[in-house]
Amino acid sequence: MKTAELRLASDAQLVVAIGRFRHDALSEVYRRHAPAAFGLARRIVGDGALAEEVVQEVFLRLWNLPDRFDAARGSLRTYVLTQTHGRSVDVIRAEAARRAREERDARMTSEGSYDLEREVWDLTQAEHVRHALGLLSEGERRAIELAYFGGHTYREVAVLLGEPEGTVKSRIRSGLSRLRDALVESGMAGPWHES
Repeated sequence: MKTAELRLASDAQLVVAIGRFRHDALSEVYRRHAPAAFGLARRIVGDGALAEEVVQEVFLRLWNLPDRFDAARGSLRTYVLTQTHGRSVDVIRAEAARRAREERDARMTSEGSYDLEREVWDLTQAEHVRHALGLLSEGERRAIELAYFGGHTYREVAVLLGEPEGTVKSRIRSGLSRLRDALVESGMAGPWHES
């Protein structure tokens, strides 16, 4: 079959010629059916560039696997449009999965960086608190550690230290005041006033 005769050939004859590696037969099938395939792909995927890729893949598949077309099951146009529809749906699913993956990765990255920043801030604060605790007297530090870090009441701290409850309260109050001043001086806390 000569190139000029391809314009008059049936779709089935063109597919046979494609099976014999006739590029001109594929060009004729493309001329006949690509506009309808592109229109369908564009309606489904909503993007011209993606629609062009879908059509290219459909015709490349026809070139590589011409025996997949069965004239007894329907026309070549129906076959091409069915392939286009299926590939378009695959593209939409792949794009949705890609977007979901990117959004998830972005969330994890932003949450991860937030956690890292928060962790650095927490470590910095802890270091300043440790330093400020080091400035307190042994009695103040022990009373504050037992009350605030150990979760004990004033009475329990007094029993644990073997000291009067009034002395423990006084040490905690003066220790907290000195602790506050040290943290304000280090920039970790703003100045505040007792009423």
